[in-house]
Amino acid sequence: MVTPSDKSVDALLWDKIRAAQGMSDEDRFLAGPRLFDYACRIALDGIRSQFPDADDGEVREILRKRLEMARRLEQ
Repeated sequence: MVTPSDKSVDALLWDKIRAAQGMSDEDRFLAGPRLFDYACRIALDGIRSQFPDADDGEVREILRKRLEMARRLEQ
């Protein structure tokens, strides 16, 4: 398995920082919701893998419950 070296991880992080510094205020404002949507798509794929017989409604309900649990744990 290929693993990133510390140097390559640092380089990627700095690339992301430079990209963020070059963003407009509007792009920065929209980055949060876009990242949340991306994370939800990944979570939905994981739930579908975990529960292959669940329909779309059930998968979304599982995600909703997990997000609610995360909110409660943050408080």
